[in-house]
Amino acid sequence: MQITEKPTRRPTASEALRIWQEYKRSGDRAVRDRLIFMFTPMVRYIVYRKIREIPAQCEVDDFLSCGMEALMHSIERFDPAKGATLEQFAWTRIQGAVLDELRRHDWAPRSLRAAERQINAARRSFAERTERQPTREELAAELQITAQELTRRLDELSRAEVSSLHQTINGDDDTAIERIDTLQSEDESCDPVAMAERNDIKQRFRAAFGTLSERERQVAVLLYVEEWTLRDIGERLGVSESRVSQIHTELRRRLREQLA
Repeated sequence: MQITEKPTRRPTASEALRIWQEYKRSGDRAVRDRLIFMFTPMVRYIVYRKIREIPAQCEVDDFLSCGMEALMHSIERFDPAKGATLEQFAWTRIQGAVLDELRRHDWAPRSLRAAERQINAARRSFAERTERQPTREELAAELQITAQELTRRLDELSRAEVSSLHQTINGDDDTAIERIDTLQSEDESCDPVAMAERNDIKQRFRAAFGTLSERERQVAVLLYVEEWTLRDIGERLGVSESRVSQIHTELRRRLREQLA
C-alpha cells in the first residue's frame, strides 16, 4: 500500500472509533486505509523520537515499515470493550514493535544500554549545573563509581557500536561519500606513490641486471629463482663450487654499484 494522502489534522477518539466500526461492519479496505492515513503521523513520530537509538547500519525506513505493520495489526485486533482508544492501543503496539526491532538489531545486552542511558543522563545533569562538559573523573563522581569502572563501561559501549562501511558521510569538501572510501588501505597496490616507486625499482633492477654477463645472469637465475645450491649450479655449468661462489660475489658487487 502506498500512502498518497496526508491527514489534515489529528483524529479524535470518537472519529477513529466511528471509522473503525464502519470498517468492521463492511470489511472495506478503503475504510481501513483511511484509518492508516490518520495514524501514519503517529508512526513517524514514534520512530523519529527513537532515531538516535537506531543502529548506524540500519535504515530508518525499515523501522517505519515495522511501525506501519504494527499499526495495521492494531486496527485488526483493537477491542473497544477493553477501555482503551484506538490511538492508545495502536501507540502501545507500535512503540513495542519499534523497540523489539531495535533490540533485534542491537547485539549489546540491555544492561549495557541501561548503563549508557545512566552515563548520558549524568553528563546532561552535570552540564546543566556547570554549563560545561564533565571530565572523566567528574563524570565518574556524578555516577558514584570509580574512574576505572567508568572507563570499562565506556570501552564496552565503544565496542558495541557497529557502523556500516557503506554509511554515507560528508567528505572534506562537503560531498557525500561512503565511510569505506575514507579508510586507509594497507594494500600498497592501492597507493599510487608506492606503485610508482616499485615500478621505478623494477626498471632500475632490469637495467642493472642487463649489464651482467650471460654466465652471471645464469647463476643469478639458478640461485634466486630456481633455488639451486652452489654445488648443483657448479655441476650444471661444469665448474667448481668455489668458482660459482666467486661469480656470485662478483655479480652482487656489480648490481650494488649499478643500483647505488
